[in-house]
Amino acid sequence: MLFEKEHCLCLRNGNELLQVEPWGKNSFRVRSTKYPQYTGNNNALTEPVNHQYGSVTISSDQQSGEIINGKLIAKIDQFKNLSFFNQNGKELLRGYQRNRIADMSAGVDSEKVNHFNSALNIDSREFIPKIGADYELKIRFEANPKEKLFGMGQYQQDFLNLKSAHLELAHRNSQASVPFVLSSQGYGFLWNNPAIGDVSFAKNMTLWHARSTKEMDYWITAGDTPREIEEQYADVTGKVPMMPDYGMGYWQCKLRYRTQEELLAAAREFKRRDLPISVIVIDYFHWPKSGEYTFDKKYWPNPSGMIKELHQMGIKLMVSVWPTVDQTSSHYAEMKEKGYLVQVERGVPITMDFLGNNGFVDFTNPAARKYLWKLLKKNYSDQGVDLFWLDEAEPEYTIYDFDNYRYYRGSDLQVGNLYPVKYSQMVYDGQKAAGKRKIINLVRSAWAGSQKFGALVWSGDIDSSFRSLRNQLAIGLNMGIAGIPWWTTDIGGFHGGIDDDPHFRELVIRWFEFATFCPVMRMHGDREPHTKPLSNIGGGKMPSGGDTEPWAYGDKALAIMRKYMTLRANLKPYITEQMKAAHEKGTPVIRPLFYDFPEDKVAWNIEDEYLFGPNILVAPVLYSQEERKTQHIYLPAGTDWVNPYTGAKLAGGQTISFTPNLSQLPLFIRKSEYQSLRSAFNILN
Repeated sequence: MLFEKEHCLCLRNGNELLQVEPWGKNSFRVRSTKYPQYTGNNNALTEPVNHQYGSVTISSDQQSGEIINGKLIAKIDQFKNLSFFNQNGKELLRGYQRNRIADMSAGVDSEKVNHFNSALNIDSREFIPKIGADYELKIRFEANPKEKLFGMGQYQQDFLNLKSAHLELAHRNSQASVPFVLSSQGYGFLWNNPAIGDVSFAKNMTLWHARSTKEMDYWITAGDTPREIEEQYADVTGKVPMMPDYGMGYWQCKLRYRTQEELLAAAREFKRRDLPISVIVIDYFHWPKSGEYTFDKKYWPNPSGMIKELHQMGIKLMVSVWPTVDQTSSHYAEMKEKGYLVQVERGVPITMDFLGNNGFVDFTNPAARKYLWKLLKKNYSDQGVDLFWLDEAEPEYTIYDFDNYRYYRGSDLQVGNLYPVKYSQMVYDGQKAAGKRKIINLVRSAWAGSQKFGALVWSGDIDSSFRSLRNQLAIGLNMGIAGIPWWTTDIGGFHGGIDDDPHFRELVIRWFEFATFCPVMRMHGDREPHTKPLSNIGGGKMPSGGDTEPWAYGDKALAIMRKYMTLRANLKPYITEQMKAAHEKGTPVIRPLFYDFPEDKVAWNIEDEYLFGPNILVAPVLYSQEERKTQHIYLPAGTDWVNPYTGAKLAGGQTISFTPNLSQLPLFIRKSEYQSLRSAFNILN
């Protein structure tokens, strides 16, 4: 039976209780459970919203009904199936149901006559009980063959449209599941369930699957444009803080500055060469042992003095933190006794075996977050460290046996995708309590809502190749659509680059050009050849990779990189505007062409170009010179464009050919904004 309760449309169907609740503008939160009540967990829907109470209508026999919230209408039919429509009556999403009318003796009405009878006996909502545990959950929707789907976070693949894709709903090194999808049909959908699972956007159906859960929970919104949908999503899950000024410049990182003097020597060389730099990074194992959360004094004897010199040069310091705690570290016994570490269901409680046996901090435990932040504040922030690099944030288990790990909040299977959110929250809350407001921290994973904790997500330990570069373009755009506007990638990739290899130099130049027009421009990589370890103790046990500074790749590469570093600095006023839009509205800094040109049907098909803010079109070079020489670039209709290299004016709605030399990144500027941006681009000519 259907009924109204507190402005919600509710269905009681045996022991299932389903509720459709207005949740923000043009939006519903939909929950279903076979327990007596819902868990009360909001998961990603943490932001206070002005509930615009819907208009509920229920049929006289209480077998069908609908609820309206602005531009979104939800209907439950007499077969218990749920569907959604926009304000014009266009169907957006319908439950996939294949059954037949069990009893025609009660009479025949028009709905029953029009019902598609099927002997398959498949319901749109399926709770599969697990003996002695909770439920496996499968939610099915009808597939629309014309639909294009975007978002969902970070998956290492080179296509933007996710239609026909199958995605794991779990985090791994270089994979971040952020389960918000935007449809070309005019809706956005958040799978508001942090359980491990998967989703298939198949041709015959869309299937969301949680391996273990207590309830179904999703959020759906409707809008006339992608921008409207994206902003409504940001309203309910949160927005990034305002990015600090230094975050918009160039960040220098490598595997790994081994000593205080190495780091300072690199910083001084940047200044000697008059190269713009905002942030420099100390990577992992600068500590004597995992879980100590402090500098190894042998190699970093005077952190506060080092940081003071960096600040005098106008450079901020970022320091890597891992969630690993070595069994022999000074904090392990206490953290284990107090329940601050991730537990295992079977076997020895060692979750990572890197330079020792390690456990992971359980960031879903508020007390564990407070405990660790106290160490980070004392040993890093109070020394002057400006921002943190939250590595291993998936977390990167040595073996991804998701069914073997248990958190304070529940089993990994049910809550595991929350881990990076709580990791970011730990540092954000600590910095905010210390009076900081413009908070940004680099993190290697995210889930829905991570953005509000200042999460700058990067794409993990990726390959150094043009194939990998193509993946990063798709990832960066889909991360933005998934509600994570701060995203970056290792310039040149992480694994396998050789500094003096001409082919790698071509790649790192093209990657550098692309990164100039990413939310954050950050050099990193595990280059060859490696150095030998400094010693067999503490932070000296780890080798380092080859140099990554711009001068490491030869004079030709340096000259090109200098231009793009300067261009990035020149564009700071424009970048600031984009960061303000991300902070205030949730607007992606980089986005597909359709975001700003939704009426242009061609724009929905373009996957190798993007917009950096509303006025700069970027067409990165994604293939080596040997693979491709001429690019075909589509200029969206609705405005004219200007080529900043030539000043040529070009009409929108056409495809042009562009053959860039090594120092040219194909760029186009809206004609109406060209004069205001022209001086910034003069450095390229």
